Amino acid sequence: MNSILSIVYILSVVSFIVGLRMMNQPSSSRAGNQWAGAGMIAAILATLLMYRNEAGQGLQNQIWIIGGLAVGTVIGLVVSKKIQMTAMPEMVSLLNGLGGASAALISIVELMKLAENGFIVGMTADTQSGVPAYVSGGTMSILFSGLILGGITFSGSMVAWGKLSGRINDFGFKGQHIINLIILATSILISAWMTINIETTPAYWIIVIAILGLLYGVFFTTPVGGADMPVVISLLNSFSGLSAATSGFLYDNKVILVGGILVGAAGTILTVLMCKAMNRSLINVLMGSFGGSSADAGPGAQGTVKEISKSDAAVVLSYAQKVIIVPGYGLAVAQAQHACHELEKLLEAKGVQVTYAIHPVAGRMPGHMNVLLAEADVSYDNLIEMDQANKDFESTDVVLIMGANDVVNPAAKTNPSSPIYGMPILDVSTAKTIFVNKRSMKPGYAGIENELFFHPKTSMIFGDGKKMLQELINEVRNLD
Repeated sequence: MNSILSIVYILSVVSFIVGLRMMNQPSSSRAGNQWAGAGMIAAILATLLMYRNEAGQGLQNQIWIIGGLAVGTVIGLVVSKKIQMTAMPEMVSLLNGLGGASAALISIVELMKLAENGFIVGMTADTQSGVPAYVSGGTMSILFSGLILGGITFSGSMVAWGKLSGRINDFGFKGQHIINLIILATSILISAWMTINIETTPAYWIIVIAILGLLYGVFFTTPVGGADMPVVISLLNSFSGLSAATSGFLYDNKVILVGGILVGAAGTILTVLMCKAMNRSLINVLMGSFGGSSADAGPGAQGTVKEISKSDAAVVLSYAQKVIIVPGYGLAVAQAQHACHELEKLLEAKGVQVTYAIHPVAGRMPGHMNVLLAEADVSYDNLIEMDQANKDFESTDVVLIMGANDVVNPAAKTNPSSPIYGMPILDVSTAKTIFVNKRSMKPGYAGIENELFFHPKTSMIFGDGKKMLQELINEVRNLD
């Protein structure tokens, strides 16, 4: 049975890799997710039915296992059906945290067993009666890695969830990155000490290490500015994968091991890409010393704001040759993606070329805008990345900015005191005309004023994004 189980595990791992590869393209990402999900279901069912230990016994406590699977499945289905696209970043953070918590709890249970049974760290196993059992140094390293990484992932993700949902504000103090390093180094040193002296060390030190990991996760995440949250989500996603991989090592489970490695590697690559998009170094991310608040933004932008009526905006859009829509988090909040797609189709029927400029960190997590627009059946071919969009703006008649703020803020290029200074932005100011839809003049998530709103080419269209687009669509139709 275990031989058949190993074959199923191999096939499941292949499905993970194929699924991840398919997620590289928006057109195949949904199918890729289904491939990976099918592989995981196969691995779970095969484990329940085929696993046998050395004595030939199957899994124990199957009722508890199946009960846990059932409860988790029901909760997952209900939440996934009810979750709004605006809350998806918080959902991702929550799931990352739960994955980290699982790995940390597994490490705590196994370490407690070792500490209580007086196991001795060595490289060989001795099963003679009356002789304390040996555990390898590698196993101890894996257990402590899972404990520390899992704790960091859980507490960091919970803080990220609170910040994304508006329940927790930015918090930092001078020298915080030094405190972070001290906490991390202390947890590693205690782990090394316990590895050497596990047979004589009190078990409560395991809880101390867990608390230090939780503290590091909190201190690592709290100072992060709002504009940098996509980087943090990517990094915590990689941590959740690595912490899961430690469980795969521990139980010699190839599916958990490879799945965790794939998630960890993908999250790390995405973190590097997000750092590049934010012009942040990975070292600063790991030290938890990046980000900022509105207090660091320097003097706010000054100037006169122009407002345009929806009827006038409809005329300009209808007689344009090329229009680029820049979506942002405000579009998600207003649930206006379907109305935006309707406006796109209406303008295209009039011969207007319409595309969408996607900034890598628009929204609250990587790919947020791509998923949002895909939900409204916007063609993938109409989504253009930042580098291409910045080339196209010069030949664009109208740029319609829907709820985007920090990713189009010229302060990233002109204001050295700004928290987002140096971040690559969508250079919309090179277009002929700029329309900006916002509810008010309130600053964006980074908490800084946007100089673009006072630009001579810019006209504001205030109001809820969905309602505004619906009124704009009616005005365009009335021009026929």
